[in-house]
Amino acid sequence: MAYKTFTTAILVTGLAIGASSGALADSKPKLMMGANPKMLADTCAGCHGTDGASQGPATPTIAGLSTDYFVETMEGYANGEIPSTIMGRIAKGYNAEEFKSLAKYYGDEPFTQAKQSFDAKLVKTGAKLHDKYCEKCHAEGGTSAEDDAGVLAGQWTPYLVWQFADFNAGDRDSPKKMKKRMKKMLDKKGSASIQALLSYYASQQK
Repeated sequence: MAYKTFTTAILVTGLAIGASSGALADSKPKLMMGANPKMLADTCAGCHGTDGASQGPATPTIAGLSTDYFVETMEGYANGEIPSTIMGRIAKGYNAEEFKSLAKYYGDEPFTQAKQSFDAKLVKTGAKLHDKYCEKCHAEGGTSAEDDAGVLAGQWTPYLVWQFADFNAGDRDSPKKMKKRMKKMLDKKGSASIQALLSYYASQQK
């Protein structure tokens, strides 16, 4: 039951904020063959901030991500496997080499943790839940950008809300391990566990 009512519970708490106006801009990058990484990245700055450091709230920071994760995500947007508002159209404007070039550019930039509010009373519980259900893939408390996992600690909460909802609704495919662990957590702890995780990730600010 907790698994099926996840999205409703999140919406009731008011965390599911609509995407920022920048993320919804109906535009498509005009790319040039041989363009350098900085030129390619300039087309992303309007939504994702200078050098990938998003000002939020629903547009994710893309600096500091692993190359594999960045490329895999862009390919997912381009082929429609990952649901989106505008990224599906934008991603189609890039080729495979440009995905890799952008991934390298943003991967070399530091991940900037968002300054945002959170429920301090839930942080300790969220940390324990992360260690039990998420740490194996999202290492170092969710800060690691290694392998093909996204950075969770310090990412914008509204963005994470929508991603959790898409995964749990089946709108976005998730690795078998993630699906199994998430379902197990929701079955045992209910949707309140997601609130605790979100507070834990939001609490990590520098």
